[in-house]
Amino acid sequence: MMQISITDDLKKRFHAACALRGLKMSHVVVEMIELWLKTNEVQLSSQMQEKETVVN
Repeated sequence: MMQISITDDLKKRFHAACALRGLKMSHVVVEMIELWLKTNEVQLSSQMQEKETVVN
């Protein structure tokens, strides 16, 4: 489980946008996280390798 803090206005707007499309907010959030990871995972992986190289 994950909890986040957002303003009531942002939550209402997000809920309305999801409802209009027949989507659950949690499913949309998971999709956004997966998209973010696809974009940033490679960068994170290379940064971790750089840190390991510096330590060794």
